Amino acid sequence: MQGNGLQSNNRLGTVDIHFTTSAVHGTLILERELEEADLTKLIEQIDEDLVLSADMPRDDFLVSVYVGKDVGFYSDEYFAEENTELGDFDDDEGR
Repeated sequence: MQGNGLQSNNRLGTVDIHFTTSAVHGTLILERELEEADLTKLIEQIDEDLVLSADMPRDDFLVSVYVGKDVGFYSDEYFAEENTELGDFDDDEGR
């Protein structure tokens, strides 16, 4: 699968995995659409490399897949800097 991004260092998206007592839930957000065959291979790879390697019993691996784009990364530090630059909005309320 050389050149399609699954075996290369090209970023395809992000995955969040949550373990419960009976199932594993995954949210896969792709930055571009994939063919169905490539998508199922990617999910199988996630299952083998991340889910099964956690060595936790499970009945099922449930995956929701979305296609979107990265619009930014935000953290507490970002908001602290923004509030310092813009001033505290709460101070102006009621005046």
